[in-house]
Amino acid sequence: MEFIYIISKILIAIVAIEHLFILWMEMFAWETTGKKVFKGALPEELFKPTKGLASNQGLYNGFLSAGLIWSFFISDPIWQKNVALFFLGCVITAGVYGAIVSSKKIFFTQALPAIIALTFTLLS
Repeated sequence: MEFIYIISKILIAIVAIEHLFILWMEMFAWETTGKKVFKGALPEELFKPTKGLASNQGLYNGFLSAGLIWSFFISDPIWQKNVALFFLGCVITAGVYGAIVSSKKIFFTQALPAIIALTFTLLS
């Protein structure tokens, strides 16, 4: 069980880091890195006018990351697990929704890693 617990924590950290990257990209690098990441998904001329919208989305991704990081600092193991499960569930929900309304790629880049992390967290 210790091995599964460690894998769970590593996966939670990976999901948190991914959402910190998304925060940075959407809030501070939308017109540079955002163009590269979303090449073909959004016409180039729309990056400048959607900068504010992307920035708002980035902030929400930061909240998801903050919640996952917070779970590492909770001393009670039950609460630590519950907080991690809640924020992983939020990431999964956002990833599934994004896949439905925007791009199926979002399921694989955001929801699936969180689903795997959630599975290991439940097993730990």
